[in-house]
Amino acid sequence: MSTRRRLLSLILSASLAAGGAVAATPASTKLAPQPGDMSLGSPKAKIQVVEYASLSCPHCARFNADVFPAFKAKYVDTGKVRYTLREMLTPPAEVAAAGFMLARCAGPSKYFKVVDAVFRSQSKWDGDIKSVFLGIAKDNGLTEAQVDACLTDQENVKGVNARLKAAIDAGVSSTPTFFVGGVKYEGELSLEKLDAAIAAAKKK
Repeated sequence: MSTRRRLLSLILSASLAAGGAVAATPASTKLAPQPGDMSLGSPKAKIQVVEYASLSCPHCARFNADVFPAFKAKYVDTGKVRYTLREMLTPPAEVAAAGFMLARCAGPSKYFKVVDAVFRSQSKWDGDIKSVFLGIAKDNGLTEAQVDACLTDQENVKGVNARLKAAIDAGVSSTPTFFVGGVKYEGELSLEKLDAAIAAAKKK
């Protein structure tokens, strides 16, 4: 079985196992640190913004390109907001999973750089996705052998599945989904909408 088919089988099995009734999760639980969280900004920031995103989601890619840089400069880099990206999978799920595993195998310091590169590569996925991902990997210090090992490592696959289940358990069913100060916002957010959501969170 190919790596891609093996990943798809494992991921779909985890998704089905995690399905069914989902209990409401208190905002405080959703904001609490979770295993595998990848964050930017000061841990002491008064406002926390959590984004559930999929690397195969075009809306997430557009937010990453058009809104995130300004949001990061205005709030994260200034210490006002702690931003956390949590991984969700949307079709093609195996591609999103491979992208996230690649980002983690590149190391924590390069995680967000790889995520950004994968988002920006979506327009090239009509061809050979593996070549696209290998190019991103090599730009971030990984060899083809390391990429193959990364994508077939069962612990890496288990990690993706665990984070997918955690997202589903948190009541996330679409991407992007944001929690700003514990309040849930579904769909793309403009910088203006983020401004309003952060201002509302400051009043709580």
